[in-house]
Amino acid sequence: MIRPMRPDDVPLVERLSAVGFHELDQRVHPRAWPDPELRPAERAGAWVRRTFHLLETDPGGCWVAQGGGTGDTGDTEIVGFATSFTRELMWVLSSYVVQPGLQGQGIGVQLLAAALEHGRGCLRGMLSASDDPKALRRYRLAGFSFHAQMLLHGVVDRSRLPVVDKIREGSISDRDFMDSIDRQTRGAAHGPDHEWLAREYPLVVADRTTGSGYVYLRGGAPLLLAATNRRTAADLMWEALASSPQGAAVEAGHITSANEWAIDVGLEARLSIHHRGYLALRQMKPPTPYLHHGSLL
Repeated sequence: MIRPMRPDDVPLVERLSAVGFHELDQRVHPRAWPDPELRPAERAGAWVRRTFHLLETDPGGCWVAQGGGTGDTGDTEIVGFATSFTRELMWVLSSYVVQPGLQGQGIGVQLLAAALEHGRGCLRGMLSASDDPKALRRYRLAGFSFHAQMLLHGVVDRSRLPVVDKIREGSISDRDFMDSIDRQTRGAAHGPDHEWLAREYPLVVADRTTGSGYVYLRGGAPLLLAATNRRTAADLMWEALASSPQGAAVEAGHITSANEWAIDVGLEARLSIHHRGYLALRQMKPPTPYLHHGSLL
């Protein structure tokens, strides 16, 4: 049974998400890297809060699949879910998981159809896809084109960090400013998502006569970055890398070939390049200068 997601489902789908992506990571993770681990507790909290946020803004885009046994409470077990939302004329698939072992039985097809129905009036669509062949097939059949994503990984060579000036700490009061940049880069504002992001993560803003932009930071890397030109985008990425702890490895992902300026920054910082999933788009080109958020795009 496919039904709308309820608030009491959110902790359950968080664990399903953690288990599902952990199983996928075990299949596709580079062997030279440390073994994948289940999503840690501190990130589980952020995942739950983000999903509550989407359930509040877009209840019609959040769905679960029930069936296949009973959970600890005796209720029918949740075996899959999809969360999606619309911002202006953009539809975004935020998260989409079917329980490992139950894939290929039509559950995912029904969930994706319900989520896509929520965006039926939108002109464009975005999602960040893993390397799962079954999911990629579904997205392609739904009309999405694929753009390979790259990931920068390693310890930042701090001797390469440039001096970046005329940037400042941002806040939710910059929402209109950031929405304007979103419309220029990806064709739709993030709107209320900026309110959630600004509560959860540090924000840095560049507002210059030569260019404007913003970046949310996580773990010494850009979590979401948008700018009006590549020079400003590169400065913001450098500022993100400079925030990384001394000697700690960072991961800066969601980089498409349309954003080679980010690859140039990463190489200058002595980071290595790896493949990691795809940006899937419908009726639009890859945004630039832009590094998308994995779930809020």
